[in-house]
Amino acid sequence: MIGFADETFIDVSAGSGGNGAVSFRREKYVPFGGPDGGDGGTGGSVVFVVKNNLKTLSHLKRKRVYKAEKGHQGEGRRRHGKDGKDAEIPVPPGTLIKDPDTGEIIKDLTGFERFVYAKGGKGGLGNYHFSTAKKQTPRYAQKGKSKEEKRLHIELAIIADIGLVGLPNAGKSSLLNALTNANPKIGSYPFTTKIPNLGVLNTPNGDFVIADIPGIIEGASSGAGMGFKFLKHISRTKALIFLIDLDSPDSNDVFKILYRELEAYAPDLIKRKRIILGTKTDLDFEDIKLTELKKSLPHEKVLGISVYTREGLKELENIFAGIIGD
Repeated sequence: MIGFADETFIDVSAGSGGNGAVSFRREKYVPFGGPDGGDGGTGGSVVFVVKNNLKTLSHLKRKRVYKAEKGHQGEGRRRHGKDGKDAEIPVPPGTLIKDPDTGEIIKDLTGFERFVYAKGGKGGLGNYHFSTAKKQTPRYAQKGKSKEEKRLHIELAIIADIGLVGLPNAGKSSLLNALTNANPKIGSYPFTTKIPNLGVLNTPNGDFVIADIPGIIEGASSGAGMGFKFLKHISRTKALIFLIDLDSPDSNDVFKILYRELEAYAPDLIKRKRIILGTKTDLDFEDIKLTELKKSLPHEKVLGISVYTREGLKELENIFAGIIGD
C-alpha cells in the first residue's frame, strides 16, 4: 500500500508519427493509376492534467511509465492514418516538473489545467506527395518522426493560504480540526502528523486553505527529523502561523528555534506575514506563560488560544481574513 507521496520519477514518451503509405491506384478501366499513398497520423502527446481532487502523487508511484500512442500508418486512396492517443498524466495542483539530473524546474503547473509537455511526432508523407513529371511512380514514402523516452522528476509543493508550523505536539492538528473540515490524526505523542494535512476554513470573508505541516525539530533544515522533508510545503503559503505550546517548559525559546530552521531552509520564508499562537491557554493559569511569551516577542503579533475551550479561535479567524486579504 502506498500512502502520501510528494515526489517520484516517471518515464514519458510522446508517440512517434505514423509512416506514410506507398500505394498506387488500381481501378478497373483506369490504365494509369498513379500514386495515392496517404500520410501517416500524428503521434499522441504527453499531457499533464491538473486534477483538484488529487492531493498526492501516490498514483504515480503505482504507474511510472507513460507512453503516448504512435500515429497509424497512412493508407491507399490518400487516406490519412489515425492520430495516436495522448498519454494523460493526472497530477494535483502545485505539481512541479523537474529535470532529474540538475533539479531545475521545467514547469510549475500552478494555474494550469492542462500542459502539453511533449508533442507527438509528425506523420510521414505518403508517396503521392513525391510524384513529379519525371518520376510518376515513386515507390517510397516518408517515415514518421520518432520520439525518445525521457525521465522526469515530479514533485508536489502544496498550495495553501496559511501554513501551521511548530514543534511536535504543539497542537497543529487539533487547531486544524477545530477550524476546518479536515480530520487529521490527533494524539498526545510527538510526530502524530506524518503527512501534510489540508483543511478549508469557511468564513463570511471567504474560504482559506490551511496546511498542517509535520512538526519541525531543531536541525530540521539540515535533515533532522521529519520537518525537513515537508518544509517545502510551506514555500507557497501567504502567511505562517507559529504554534507554541504554553505548557512546555521552554516555550519562550520555541519561536527562535522555528525561526532559525526556516531561515536556514529558505530565507524568504521568514519574510512572510506571521502570527505567533500560544496554544493550550486552558492549562496556563492566570495567563502567566502567555504574558511571558508576549514580553519575549515584543515586535510580534502574539495571540493565546485554546482548542479545548475555543478561546481565541474567533479572533484568529478574523485575523486570517485580515492578513490574507491585505
